[in-house]
Amino acid sequence: MSSFRDDGSTGCAMLASKMAERRHRRRQETGMGRLTTHVLDTAHGVPGGGMRVILWRVAGSRQQMADVTTNADGRCDRPLLDGATFVAGTYELDFHAGDYFAARGIALPQPRFLDVVTLRFGVSDPAQHYHVPLLVSPFAYSTYRGS
Repeated sequence: MSSFRDDGSTGCAMLASKMAERRHRRRQETGMGRLTTHVLDTAHGVPGGGMRVILWRVAGSRQQMADVTTNADGRCDRPLLDGATFVAGTYELDFHAGDYFAARGIALPQPRFLDVVTLRFGVSDPAQHYHVPLLVSPFAYSTYRGS
């Protein structure tokens, strides 16, 4: 008698992997790659709604691609880039964190420790979804490539 017990997690992991592969293949076939962002205010434990975000394409000089304000959920109402405008290359996202915290009445030193948080990142496969979130407080931030 075997002591192995299948709790279903292996099957769930395989199913999730197959679904992710199908989504990736569908995006590649239909060119559904896109760039999105999300802001989380880690100082207050809430979405970073109302933060200005500017997207730049960096190719020698900076070319502005989008200038948006996050919604109440800390997200943009549509992708920052998608379709033919989403190409491989280097990009920067400027998050206006200092203005966001000042607008919420947070006493900030002058000059602000964090004012505009700039994230420079590369897109190698524009058929994929690149999600670049910002977790931010008046004195720290982090990011990662999300999904």
